[in-house]
Amino acid sequence: MGQIHLEKVRKTFGDVVIIPELDLKIEDGEFVVFVGPSGCGKSTLLRLIAGLEDVTSGEIMIDGAQATALPPAKRGLAMVFQSYALYPHMSVRKNIAFPLKMAGMDKAEIDRRVDYAAKTLNLDAYIDRRPAQLSGGQRQRVAIGRAIVREPAAFLFDEPLSNLDAALRVGMRLEISELHQRLKTTMIYVTHDQVEAMTMADKIVVLRAGKIEQVGTPLELYTNPQNTFVAGFIGSPRMNLLSGAEAEKYGAATIGIRPEHLRLSTTEGDWTGTVKVSEHLGSDTFLHVETPVHDEPITVRADGEFPIHAGDTVYLSPQQDKLHRFNAEGLSIR
Repeated sequence: MGQIHLEKVRKTFGDVVIIPELDLKIEDGEFVVFVGPSGCGKSTLLRLIAGLEDVTSGEIMIDGAQATALPPAKRGLAMVFQSYALYPHMSVRKNIAFPLKMAGMDKAEIDRRVDYAAKTLNLDAYIDRRPAQLSGGQRQRVAIGRAIVREPAAFLFDEPLSNLDAALRVGMRLEISELHQRLKTTMIYVTHDQVEAMTMADKIVVLRAGKIEQVGTPLELYTNPQNTFVAGFIGSPRMNLLSGAEAEKYGAATIGIRPEHLRLSTTEGDWTGTVKVSEHLGSDTFLHVETPVHDEPITVRADGEFPIHAGDTVYLSPQQDKLHRFNAEGLSIR
């Protein structure tokens, strides 16, 4: 079991409100990602669930039981941090076994759990090595293994991949997703990277200034953002948001159109523009086009072999059925 419910949870430091009152339900077995810009409160929210921070008011329920006042060790949760926090003088086996040894567990049970974790994370070949002999990705797997052996109700990940290079991040992202599919255990994952959120989550919680802006599946947030913040945060590259006269034509204060939902032509279209930057990425080309309808360049996704360069004139037309409308408060107009 790994059901976690937050009811009217609030966190302040003195007079500073970090987490305004919020409610959140995380069901057993879900992979939930907290995402948002730096300083939005996502790590603080995770630490409140873990018991590493005290809530100012409200309740935290784990599997239906009151956990608000429980110390971290009594909550049945395992946390994986950004830093690996491995003991350099210990082997992989001893690092993974350490929390069980400290709990006074029987040696045979410790060995069983460590062997299972090592096999699950493909660490068998490195079990006798020390952290200095491992790559960054292998060290992160050891840190995850130390969490697995505790057989927790839920795993809490606080930006675990931020110390890795781009290639390792992609590999570890896949490994953590596959681990979730095998273990079927609740996982809560904090990141500022919306690509990680989109590719890993069953459910995404978008945070801004400690407030939940929207909760939903990656596809729900992508296709039906409830406000301009979510619209601009979810998606890579970000959604183009246009205001002024062009938005008024559609009965809105702001209109949004994603780069992949703009038709690109060298002969005709709704908006005429000049290519300022052309980013060729192989399968895709991203164009940043300066137009009279927007103060900032509009980003367009084109085919990787589209023959266009900086300084060229192009024509853009938004796909009408993919256009998003928002009112003066930034809320979606259905």
